[in-house]
This record gives sequence, C-alpha cells and structure tokens, in this order.
Amino acid sequence: MILSRRLLLGSAAIAALPISACSGPTRLPPVPRTETARALPLGLRNIRFFADEDPSGLAADFTREIHRESQALRVAGHQGPLPPTNFLAISGGGDNGAFGSGLLVGWGEAGNRPEFKLVTGVSTGSLIAPFAFVGAEYDLQLRQVYTTISADDVYRDRGLLKAVFDDAMEDTSPLAGLIARHADAGLLAAIAREYKKGRLLLIGTTDLDAERPVIWDIGALASSGHPGALELFRQILRASSAVPGVFQPVLIDVELDGRKYQELHVDGGAIAQLFLYPPSMRMTVPRVRRAYIIRNARVDSDWAATEPRTLTIAGRAISTMISTSGRNDMLRVYNTTQRDKVDYNLAYIGRDFTVAHDSEFDRKYMNALFDYAYRQARSGYPWQKVPPGLTAPT
Repeated sequence: MILSRRLLLGSAAIAALPISACSGPTRLPPVPRTETARALPLGLRNIRFFADEDPSGLAADFTREIHRESQALRVAGHQGPLPPTNFLAISGGGDNGAFGSGLLVGWGEAGNRPEFKLVTGVSTGSLIAPFAFVGAEYDLQLRQVYTTISADDVYRDRGLLKAVFDDAMEDTSPLAGLIARHADAGLLAAIAREYKKGRLLLIGTTDLDAERPVIWDIGALASSGHPGALELFRQILRASSAVPGVFQPVLIDVELDGRKYQELHVDGGAIAQLFLYPPSMRMTVPRVRRAYIIRNARVDSDWAATEPRTLTIAGRAISTMISTSGRNDMLRVYNTTQRDKVDYNLAYIGRDFTVAHDSEFDRKYMNALFDYAYRQARSGYPWQKVPPGLTAPT
C-alpha cells in the first residue's frame, strides 16, 4: 500500500539522522494505566466503549436502542414483532473510500437502499458512515468528498526535520478543515434525531497509550447537548483516519476524579479495519437482521516484484500485514453473523477494476473508482454471501 511504503521510507530517513535535544509536541499526562476505562471525554458517560472489555456497557446501549425504536414504532402505530432491520459496516482504505461512497450513492439512486439500524465506520469508513447513517439527503456531500478532493485537501508535506521531531510525517490541517466543512452542526443534529429513533452510529479509533480499540457512540454524543460535542465529533473522525506515523494523531481531553488528562488516538485500523459489533456480544432479541459489509479495498493478492532490499522488503511486509488483517476482519464478522443468524452481504473492489493507483488521493483514480461502484449499485450490486475463499453454506 502507498501509505505503508511512505511510512517505511520516512522511518528510514528518521533513523539515519542524529538525535538531538529537540523535543516533540507537548501534551497533558496520559490516563494512568489502571484507570483507562474510567476516564470520561467531556465528562460524559456512555458515549464510548472499549471493544476488548466486558461487553455489558455496549450491550446496554443496544438494549436502550431497542427501547427507543420500540417507542418510535408505537408512536407510528406499529403493532406486533419488531420489523426486519439492516446493519452497515464500512472499512478503512484511504482514498479507496471512493468505492464505498460510489456504492452508497448509486444504491440510493437505485431506490432500494435501506435505512440502517446500525452503521459502523473505521478510518476512511468513519468519514462515510455519518452520511450513510442520516440518509440520502446527504448523498451529494458524500459524492463531493470522494470525487472533488486531492492530496492537497488532506495533508501538507512537512520538512524532514519537522517530521522527525513532530508527531507525524504529514500536517493534516487540510483534513481537519475538510471535516469541519462537512461535519457541521446540521449533520450532528441530524444524527441526534436518528439516534432518538433507536438507531446507532459507531466509529472506531485506537487509544494508542492503552493499545485498546475504542467504539464511539456518535448518536449519544450528538444527543448530549454538550457545547463541546461538535468539536469532539470532528476530533473522533480525524483520529479514526489518522494513519500512525503518517497522519497526525489526535489528543482527546478526558477527565478522571476531577483531574484532566489527554489520550492519544489514531486510526481505528491499527487494531481492526472494520467491525460490526464485538463478537463477545450476541444478538438475542428475535428479529430478521441483514448485515452489509463494505470493504474499501481489493481482496485478491496484489502481486508485485519485490526487490531484495531492506526497505522494499519491509514495506512489502507491512502492506501484506494490512491486507491480511482486512481479510481476517471480514472472516471475524462473517463468523459472528453466522452465529447470530444475521444475513451476511459483502462488497469489495473486484479484479475487473484495473485503473492504476500511482499516488495518494489522485482525483482521476478516485473518480474512476467511484464510478465503478456507482454503476454496479445502480444496476443491482452483486453482494457476496461469504468472504473470498469460503464456500457459501447450502
């Protein structure tokens, strides 16, 4: 992958420089090791969960969601069992997010894109997820984000010395501005309205201090009424997209026993490139469920001749690990859905997409990928019932 190679080359350059007394960015103290789960962003409870802990907190959130949905259905005059529901999980993939964007916009224009009860996003998927959650009224913005931007709208190159002694190789102030323009107060209010109907929008980041996956309940944050909610929403989106070492991490303020700390958050893909819900949870309320998984990447092997040189080998190895991690995530989600009798549907970039991907956030590439997914969705996307390499059960 382009970003992993970029990280390798930057790391090699850093290693070749003499280390001086220069200091990096400052921060408040990190949360003490044993108190990670008690720290509260904005002093709010139940706006985030650690995916590797006891699932009771997140399970309680799902229970509250069912209660809100049931109330909304009663007000609408619905009687009888809960109706079928749909889940959507959107993976990371950098500028390959144009695939997921095109698929969702084309699906919406085809007229049969469902309302999603649960939407999750990681990395570039976190930038798509809020638009998918609120619905077709935001499809124009979703299209614009992945067809009109270039690398200049995402990051600025730093000089080598600054990259060495700062927090990343690139300055992602442009990305922060892009997020602020689209993730505005109107979008947050729309998320809050949907949350009150019993729908969930979950975004994944990685708490790098604790080496733990974090799931943020954006609807709960949006509904909190806290004056800092919008800024924290933007920070979460930026953090979920922060490729470690390449893009700037995000320091998130938290409180613990009256004291202030800061957590350092990076790309959720550092732990998982996509998620639906933790496997430790089980879907126990009887109803029909369908899960749609969008993998913003190819799933076939990306063959390339590898020169027998240290940096080339290391870069190729990182690319392989990222690709394998993504395939493992698809399998993990598949196994969880089969256990819980959730219908599984998978989309990914196929072998028939052959446009060259030579640079990061190349507008020509992203438009071609958007159109590729858009056309398929308009005519009825051929969702796969099992991950590649498995045979569909009979």
